[in-house]
Amino acid sequence: MSTVLTEGESASARNMVEPVALRESSVQQDAGRFHIPSLDGLRAVAILLVFLSHAGLGHVVPGGFGVTIFFFLSGYLITTLLRREFQRNGNINLRHFYLRRILRIWPAFYLVLLLGVVLTIAHVIPGQAKLVPTLAQLFHFANYYSIFASSGGMTAGTGVFWSLAVEEHFYLLFPFVYGLLLTSRLSAKQQFSILVAGCVAVLVWRVYLVMGLGAPMERTYYASDTRLDSLLFGCTLAIYVNPMLDGKPRHQAYVKYGVAPIALLIILCTFLFRSETFRETFRYTIQGIALFPIFIAAISFPNWSVFRVLNTKLAKFLGDISYSFYLVHFTVIETVKFHAGEISKSVQGVISFAISIVIAWTIYKVIDHPIAKVRQRLTRS
Repeated sequence: MSTVLTEGESASARNMVEPVALRESSVQQDAGRFHIPSLDGLRAVAILLVFLSHAGLGHVVPGGFGVTIFFFLSGYLITTLLRREFQRNGNINLRHFYLRRILRIWPAFYLVLLLGVVLTIAHVIPGQAKLVPTLAQLFHFANYYSIFASSGGMTAGTGVFWSLAVEEHFYLLFPFVYGLLLTSRLSAKQQFSILVAGCVAVLVWRVYLVMGLGAPMERTYYASDTRLDSLLFGCTLAIYVNPMLDGKPRHQAYVKYGVAPIALLIILCTFLFRSETFRETFRYTIQGIALFPIFIAAISFPNWSVFRVLNTKLAKFLGDISYSFYLVHFTVIETVKFHAGEISKSVQGVISFAISIVIAWTIYKVIDHPIAKVRQRLTRS
């Protein structure tokens, strides 16, 4: 099971996805390092949206869209790396993929989960940490437990772990699916079409759940089967018209001053249209489509004034610690609120942000960064 593709099986398929204009893209490679411009900045934008929403500005800041950006970005980045691996080696090593995934996600996740339980028992963090909901988090089923049971009994603030469960479920299957697409004789455009069909199928399923069965918001917002298209949209961009592997768009001004601004306007409109039925059915699809030109523009033109901020040192710093920040930020917000007394919400927010940054940076330096070196050593092809 170490590979899904072999050199002999995949020669023709590999030729169909070779980079069209790799030297023209904004790829940066030195000493084997592969860097995609603007992604750290997009992570920073996403985590700020989520934090501000949880810090008390949820009525004006779309925190849920921050999670959608994370999903899209994850699908795009991982599929881009899988595509490069296939082009370079003629195979995708599944054992290495899952080892990288485990070492990237699990150490910080389980550390935060364990510390949260301990500090809850010690009454430092408010609320209760009960066995069954904690086990649901431990085994990455927090999203379905929240839907069909409740979010009660989980360490305060760890309800955000639902999104990690969605990703874990998605990546259990996606490498196999993408492997089949790569070993087939399908062109990149045909592969793209198949994944788009998957996105349409998820949309139809959401519409049926909401309009046909009257499913509540929690069912469509948290469940893996209703949110996987947010990841799939990112995967489709990686497969077809990927600005890192297929070159920058030909009509640059058209993308910069036409398509990307229109896409941003469309996203803004999805926030303004308050129909609950729309929000839980078509909203995710429209946002996923609109993220295409925004990602293409941000990656292709990182030095353009609009996107320059995404590539600053501050944006890179926030992007680097975004995962650990996401894990701890809501628990910190709830804990500060619990101990704050009469301190105003704005001051609580500033304190929570500062504490979250410190904890996230510590986790990054002590856990994530050292393990990243181990991950690279163990999965070096």
